[in-house]
Amino acid sequence: MRFSSMLASALFAVAGLAVTHAVPAHAGQPRYSAHATLPAAARAALAPVLADPRRDKDRLRDMWRRPEAMLAFCHIEPGMRLVDFMPGGGWWTKILVPYLGTSGRYIALNPDVRAASPQLQQFYSNTAASYPAKVTEWTGAPPARFDAFNTDVLPPALNGTADRVMIMRQFHNLHRNGMLYAEMTAVRRLLKPDGLVCIEEHRARANASADYTDGSKGYLRQTDVVALMQAHGFDLVASSELSANRKDTADYPDGVWVLPPTFRLGAKDRERYEAIGEADRMTLLFRKRP
Repeated sequence: MRFSSMLASALFAVAGLAVTHAVPAHAGQPRYSAHATLPAAARAALAPVLADPRRDKDRLRDMWRRPEAMLAFCHIEPGMRLVDFMPGGGWWTKILVPYLGTSGRYIALNPDVRAASPQLQQFYSNTAASYPAKVTEWTGAPPARFDAFNTDVLPPALNGTADRVMIMRQFHNLHRNGMLYAEMTAVRRLLKPDGLVCIEEHRARANASADYTDGSKGYLRQTDVVALMQAHGFDLVASSELSANRKDTADYPDGVWVLPPTFRLGAKDRERYEAIGEADRMTLLFRKRP
């Protein structure tokens, strides 16, 4: 690497910002661009989905979540089999189910919480029983179009069938609850040999303390996320700044949730947090390593 490039990378690292780049591919492997665009057919399929009246409230967050750019970066197209890991309130579900189309397959996946706290069990357990009705309500799609599981009850027949996995702002929850090994092992089993994992996560400063980046504040260092994924059998193939927000100082005692849309502190300093906007986020693409 040239000295000027090394210096630029170092300066960005000190600032806690990642350099947008495509990671060089090994011989015989595809290249993934940080500035990828959706093919015309995929854009045409996405347009009515984003304009659906059922997304009227969700659309307010499009400026922060940039769904078209995210789908392009993650190389997600209609007809794929996609795993939405810890889908939460369904913001992405409402886009992905109709976008993937009748030839695709949406799989909502929550972690194994049998040994977790009662609170986590209440929120994440029994996904197969509780989530399908929500998906149908949100999208109008019949249950035959999608699946929902916890990782402890995944059918073995699904192993090696997934094209993509999305983990949107949930990696910190896996980290702080000690779930990474079991859940990333399940993700590896699900993916095809050339499958990709797309991660969006709240980004801590590069020099943030270990106590602040243990997941309990909702922020993780980008270098740590990359290292953890590599340790679990995934290679970084691209990173993007599409969800960057340089107004976010990522140092709040009450964590990322003081920012919109949560506003954990209520009216306290609300104007300040509204002016900052949603958290600064890293956007990373990983390939399943053989």
